[in-house]
Amino acid sequence: MSEEETHAAETKTLTARDIRVSDDEREHVVGVLQKAIGQGMLTLDEFTERTDQALSARTRGELNTVLSDLPGLVHPEAAPAYQPVGEVPAYGPGQRLELNAKYSSLQRSGPWIVPPALVVRNKYGSTKLDFTQARVATPVVQIELDAKWGSVELVIPREAAVDYNAITEIKFGSLDDKTGTNGGPGTPRYVITGRITGGSLVIRHPRRGLFG
Repeated sequence: MSEEETHAAETKTLTARDIRVSDDEREHVVGVLQKAIGQGMLTLDEFTERTDQALSARTRGELNTVLSDLPGLVHPEAAPAYQPVGEVPAYGPGQRLELNAKYSSLQRSGPWIVPPALVVRNKYGSTKLDFTQARVATPVVQIELDAKWGSVELVIPREAAVDYNAITEIKFGSLDDKTGTNGGPGTPRYVITGRITGGSLVIRHPRRGLFG
């Protein structure tokens, strides 16, 4: 290795994804995969392939790869929550994403792209937006709710926060904030507006899985 390469290696900034994993952590992941196949989330071939990957993983980032699409089982410190605009495809000025759940169930999870503004219309349905692994283009995300006799669940990373002080009406409904982050600091920051009629809004952190 040249002197320049040595210097670059020494000055590299490490993140949680770069932390080395132990044999106990690898075995723990294999145990999680065994539970996943028992619950029908993986086929036998997928289990075999992911087990091989887990046993050969050197870092948290590599180990989390085999769990990336299994809900609640990714180390929150090793998964990106907010990325600068240049790393995420940008939405046009004033453009927003509208999600509709009418007599149906709607869900967004995994590394989905989150625009600066969302409108969630829920009538006699259920909506779940999981931002744990989402690719968020801005430090603030505006979420407008129009929930009528349906349920809305928002899952935010532990380093994020919400602000729902601008919700104009909760009628025959409920709001349950399990994060305790309303009005507090956090990035990304999810600002929620709109109204809830005869339905519920639940805001929570991801359930603890791998690595506590």
